[in-house]
Amino acid sequence: MPIEINLDMVLLKRKVTLTQLADMVDITLANLSNLKTNKARAIRFSSLEAICRALDCQPGDIIVYTKEKEGE
Repeated sequence: MPIEINLDMVLLKRKVTLTQLADMVDITLANLSNLKTNKARAIRFSSLEAICRALDCQPGDIIVYTKEKEGE
């Protein structure tokens, strides 16, 4: 899939664990884990806003579009 989630990189840079983020944004650890591992099929703007606010980042720091290679 050409959309990649870089939540793990942002967490690492901010020295925040997934559990800490879950407490900060009031999103379940399971849902954040799905997002972090690129298993989520969607994200609500309100959740994305809460994550960006908590991590002091932009949506583009977390969500990245990459072109698919020919034949994929």
